[in-house]
Amino acid sequence: MFRRSLRLQWVAALGIAVAMPGLIATAATPQQATQTSLRIDTRDGNGRTQATLSMTVIGADGQPAAGSIAIQDRGKPLAGFVLDAAGRATATIDLAGGDHSLSAVYTGDPAHLASSSEVAPVVAVSGSTADFSVSVAPATVSLKQGQSGSAMVSVTPINAASLTAPMFVTISCSGLPDQSACTFTPENLEIPVGGTAAITSSLVIATQATSLAKAEPNLKRGAQPIALAVLLPGALVLSGIAFGARRRRLLSRLVLLGLVAFVSVLGTVACSPLYNYHNHGPPHNLPTPAGSYNVTIAAQSSNGVTATTHNTTIALTVTQ
Repeated sequence: MFRRSLRLQWVAALGIAVAMPGLIATAATPQQATQTSLRIDTRDGNGRTQATLSMTVIGADGQPAAGSIAIQDRGKPLAGFVLDAAGRATATIDLAGGDHSLSAVYTGDPAHLASSSEVAPVVAVSGSTADFSVSVAPATVSLKQGQSGSAMVSVTPINAASLTAPMFVTISCSGLPDQSACTFTPENLEIPVGGTAAITSSLVIATQATSLAKAEPNLKRGAQPIALAVLLPGALVLSGIAFGARRRRLLSRLVLLGLVAFVSVLGTVACSPLYNYHNHGPPHNLPTPAGSYNVTIAAQSSNGVTATTHNTTIALTVTQ
């Protein structure tokens, strides 16, 4: 009994010894506090104000932070951006006329806590022509491979009272990683004459996971392209032999023609992607590459003569 108790004590002590380094490592690496700064340079032109944003996030240890950062106007998300290796992001956005209170909000990562910059007031000029602004919420989206995420795109009319007919705005996206797609519902928005309320569209971003399933090739009986490629030159050669030994020159030409036909058929049939697809099936599905991406959302309207386009950005992070 004493030996059994001693053995259990040794096992418990061994388990604690194995687990302790991990517990110590976890306790020794808490999330660091961060400091987020925002600098804004504005430029007025054509009745609009463009704001160039310079954002920086630094950890308590003085090292740059990683992840995504969002720009908010009085707490409403406008756009999101991915921090570079130096913990910085630079972008230019259009501001609707009037007063704004902009701030940069860092969303944090496994090693860093979230933080916000000081609020920066900005006064944007107001034009007289009909226009619109575009924003997205949330401005940052994180997905695992194979997951889908949604956001809301808002198009807000500006000076819509000057319209003589409804304004139609088409929304699209660019900058997505491979093996991913975006859809908008609806894709086309209508700004009515005199409208002041924002019109929204639902954005869905879909990523793809690795698929181990492989479809079986759709083989058809009697479809033997390689056999035909072999029989055709053979038939030509036999036809040449039938002319007899006295016509060796013609026979050599036929042999050469047969070899050319053989190589041509193999090159265009047996080695083609379509042949491989029908006889070997499609390849495995590739996953959406893991990483961080700035996805641009463009809203465009045209009156038949000139087109007006305004962009916003959503920060997309894809993990395994």
